[in-house]
Amino acid sequence: MKTVSIIFLSTIMLSTLSFGEEYVVISNSKMKDLSTAQIKAVFLKKIALIDNLNAVPVNLSALDSIREKFENRLVEMDFERLKSYWTKEHYLGKRPPITMQSQESVIAFVKKVEGAIGYINAKNLDDSVKVLYRWSE
Repeated sequence: MKTVSIIFLSTIMLSTLSFGEEYVVISNSKMKDLSTAQIKAVFLKKIALIDNLNAVPVNLSALDSIREKFENRLVEMDFERLKSYWTKEHYLGKRPPITMQSQESVIAFVKKVEGAIGYINAKNLDDSVKVLYRWSE
């Protein structure tokens, strides 16, 4: 019986370790489904309008680990490369996405603003927003 308990506990511990955190890109329910390339383009402000909705990308603060994961995974740029990108874009009249200080504020903003797109930890997800993309780390 002791062996069965040890195997059972070992299995639970291994399954817990093998699953990382899950994250989601979210939007207002009126937003159509977007590809990862379209999400990237929205956050780089290469797409400003989607089906007559102004696309409004929303970032978490620069020091937030979820932002780093999002930028590496979907935008495919690290902090230094994005900093350089936005410096160049500034001279073309473009500004980086707005920044929110918490996942709760991202959810509240996305819920109320048509065309808003943000990202959060999936454990904070509720049914007031639409999931556009899901990934695990």
